[in-house]
Amino acid sequence: MKKYLCLAYEEQKILDELSSDEWTALRAETLAYVAVLEKMGRLVRTNALQSARTAKTVRVRGGERSVLDGPYAETKEQLGGFFLIEAKDLDEAVELASRWPSARFGSIEVRPIEDALREDRRY
Repeated sequence: MKKYLCLAYEEQKILDELSSDEWTALRAETLAYVAVLEKMGRLVRTNALQSARTAKTVRVRGGERSVLDGPYAETKEQLGGFFLIEAKDLDEAVELASRWPSARFGSIEVRPIEDALREDRRY
């Protein structure tokens, strides 16, 4: 089995516009899918993130640190959380990610995990 990091991007506006009942249903569906992944032995870890409004972007250039409020990139979709899974290959990882509930209105980026920082190339 290989590990894959799945990054869940969601549009804050869409989440903010959900009614209380819609949010409760989406939350329950997400937690149910987390339980399915756990039962399958595929889930390594998952966490939600606080709003991008709470983020800081840090850069060091020429020995000087700069800190910006929020994410650096201006996009509609923001990183809302992640789940680290194990799958036999990328195709299976994509299949598992496609069942994540917020994929219906956001996107899930699926990235293979390297076992170590490579010596032969950067990426």
